[in-house]
Amino acid sequence: MSAPVLIGYARTSTADQKAGLEAQLRDLAAAGCTKIFREELSSVATNRPQLQTALEWVREGDIMVVTKLDRLARSVADLITITGELRRKGVELRILAMNLDTGTPTGKLMVNLLASIAEFERELMLERQREGITKAKADGKYKGRQPTARAKAEKVMRLRAEGKSANDIVQALGISRASYFRIVAESGQEAAA
Repeated sequence: MSAPVLIGYARTSTADQKAGLEAQLRDLAAAGCTKIFREELSSVATNRPQLQTALEWVREGDIMVVTKLDRLARSVADLITITGELRRKGVELRILAMNLDTGTPTGKLMVNLLASIAEFERELMLERQREGITKAKADGKYKGRQPTARAKAEKVMRLRAEGKSANDIVQALGISRASYFRIVAESGQEAAA
């Protein structure tokens, strides 16, 4: 089996941070990276094309290397997503500043701890959201999501008045037959199949 290929990823938030990018490139080269992907954009950017290219480029047995955690992921959840993708491909992650390597038991433990914390944070957020919705409902300020088909009730009744069949209306408005019959029943009219 051949030695693992070290793939580097470097990122700075702006083009003005040339020194930071140069330092990352230097550190990645010193760590033995033979291929380095780099980009100059904020971590909050929804699309990081060079990171996506690096994730597509790595192969089983490779090691992805970054200098610091914040150069790779914008949040713990983002880190978990990236490490999950790497794990599926059989690629380890090495973070130089943290001396973290997912190829070691300690590195795997650290990533699993971060994943557990992210899951815990998500559950807390969902619990707070549910509590907020309950309170808003009690205060009469929360109506919930408006059903999609019901938003088309007026069109259903107009097309029905024009003599269109149930099938024609369902196809024209992209609603289910059950929704059509529910709307007609709620209007107090009898529905013809």
